[in-house]
Amino acid sequence: MGVLVCLDNCGIPVPGQTILILAAVYAGTGRMSIAAVVAIAVVAAVVGNSLGYLLGRTGGHAFVHRWGRYVRLTPARMAKAERFFDRHGAQVVTGARFVDGLRQTNGIIAGTSEMPRRRFVPANVVGALLWVGVWASVGYFAGDNLDELYRQAVRYQVLLLVLAGAVVLALLARTLLRRLRSRRGGGGGPGGPADREGTPDRAGTTGPGGPADLDENAGSGGSARPDGRPTAPGQRSGMTSNEDA
Repeated sequence: MGVLVCLDNCGIPVPGQTILILAAVYAGTGRMSIAAVVAIAVVAAVVGNSLGYLLGRTGGHAFVHRWGRYVRLTPARMAKAERFFDRHGAQVVTGARFVDGLRQTNGIIAGTSEMPRRRFVPANVVGALLWVGVWASVGYFAGDNLDELYRQAVRYQVLLLVLAGAVVLALLARTLLRRLRSRRGGGGGPGGPADREGTPDRAGTTGPGGPADLDENAGSGGSARPDGRPTAPGQRSGMTSNEDA
């Protein structure tokens, strides 16, 4: 338990909090000392967060750029966290263990942002005491009443299954409605009905050689040759004069 709690507090995402709760549950059944569980967990949490702080002080931004993505600590998140640490560093370190992600990285961020050690150490110890105290109490009292909790869980398991099914159906219905709306909204795009209505027909009246074009030629006094090409207005009259001659 101590090793996992230590790793969970120094930047490595392992189930340290889950192990702490399970150890407290086991102690609640009378098979382990709850005092030993609390003492080991507090020391491991303080040491783990101190190691993260040391990594941040020595490695700094180079560590974040190279390894931060493996613990979901991107450079953008790091910059935002540093600005927040400048104002509320001690409070963040104290309460960070109750937030997944921040529990693993608050020591690294505190070291990288060069938080003074005299502020970090007390906040680290207080945060470890609060975190271990809360979850050890929850696990311990759950272990002491484990049989009663199991009976209640069996009693209400049908209701829990119905609620879980309702949540799943609601999520599915929401997804289907979003897809239907996106398909309906795509009708005005390229190739949709509006686009097809605005496209002139190939055999329409606006293209070259169409009826409108022929009417224009006819109105100007010209005529069309057999191959469809118009003749000049004076060409036909010249031909008529030659015939008369």
